[in-house]
Amino acid sequence: MGVVWCGCAVKEPASLMRVVSKGVPSGWSASKPSKAGVDARWVARFGDRRLTSFVDEALANNKDMKIAAERVLRAGEAARVAGALAQPQLGLNLGGNRQKINFIGFPFGGSQISESYGMDFKVAWEPDIWGRGRAGRSAAIAEWQAGGHELRAARASLAAQVCKAWFAVAEGNAQVVLAKEALRLRQKTESAVRDRFERDMRAEGGSAAQLRLAQVDVASAKAELSATQGEVELARRQLELLAGRYPSAKVVGRARLPRIPSSPPSGLPSELLLRRPDILAAERRYVVTTRRIKEAKLAFFPSFKMTGSSGTTTDALSQIINSDFGVWSIGASVIYPILTGGRIKSEVRVRRSNQREALAALQKTVLQAFGEVEQALASDRWLQRRGRGFREARDLARDAAQSSEEDYRDGNGDVLTLFAAQTRKIKLESQYLALQRMSLNNRVDLHLALGGGFTTSPQSIKKKNE
Repeated sequence: MGVVWCGCAVKEPASLMRVVSKGVPSGWSASKPSKAGVDARWVARFGDRRLTSFVDEALANNKDMKIAAERVLRAGEAARVAGALAQPQLGLNLGGNRQKINFIGFPFGGSQISESYGMDFKVAWEPDIWGRGRAGRSAAIAEWQAGGHELRAARASLAAQVCKAWFAVAEGNAQVVLAKEALRLRQKTESAVRDRFERDMRAEGGSAAQLRLAQVDVASAKAELSATQGEVELARRQLELLAGRYPSAKVVGRARLPRIPSSPPSGLPSELLLRRPDILAAERRYVVTTRRIKEAKLAFFPSFKMTGSSGTTTDALSQIINSDFGVWSIGASVIYPILTGGRIKSEVRVRRSNQREALAALQKTVLQAFGEVEQALASDRWLQRRGRGFREARDLARDAAQSSEEDYRDGNGDVLTLFAAQTRKIKLESQYLALQRMSLNNRVDLHLALGGGFTTSPQSIKKKNE
């Protein structure tokens, strides 16, 4: 597929992903052109329309995205300029001059006025005989494509940040509800202990020390509630800034943690990584360096330049388009570098160094991508196991707190057991909410590592497992 720049068809630089095929898993199709791009529909897998809508708003209004988009636009225009310079340049020049000369002394005293007018068309063209210009234009196109992939990478990163900020607000909302419930529970316990103390039931456990402990728990619960509410407000402001809004802390007041999406299928094909925009950008940057090396090598060859002009020159403005006063010229030049002080050779060596650096950067990006996927998949498995353990512990703590409340109310339990059971219940409830958010964040990391969702065909999974 060619890209047209100013009427000249220039081939899009071919993919060079094959250079990183050695040493990667067998499912990696390195020879395939990496053009798939990021899958932007993965946010919908969380099943929250408000979250999806807010991500779309952030992508449209975030200031960093606007800055990145303008950079890509400039790269595209630079590629167009590179294409335009390869075409014949045509210009029209109109000029006029009126001159007066004064003569002093006999016998030449007086003055003379002269006029001259001219119009000419000028043509200049440097034919790209050896392909140096084409190599430069190809590199400019690859740079523009790399910028586009980097923009998509920035958009994917922003979507991930918005999701995580949304989950932070949602967890904070749930933690506020839990903190209010904890405060209500502590106040209820304090009331029961105070009632015993006022009735002077010391034999049944009513004492001033127990009342003071209950009051300490109430004060601590109030402080915890205030701290949680402050954290939620900060998280809301951060979310608003990501969306390009004024940070008023009024956004998504009722956000809730969504259900964790279904687990990724086993045997994910590594071809999915071809969608990652950072890999695509690194590959395009490597292509740029290969084109720049060719451009530098071709500087050893002679360059040709052709010029021509046609027009008129006269001393009367009315005759400026009269062909009888026409003038024309045509010329050609050849420039062959003989002695350059080693400049061209040094430039080739510099560009080869750039190529080696770009190759190492591409290989590092690919290796890091595999690492991120493996880490996210492993974390997903361990978080699921941890979640099952926390749910069991949370349910047992709920039962223990309820039983200790009933025993204390009936006069069969002691207040220290009640305090311990309530504290453990509140702590496990809070930790389980934090674990839910951690699991959701890890799922975001997995989607980001894969360049989107992980929907695969049965054939590709079978091929991966063979």
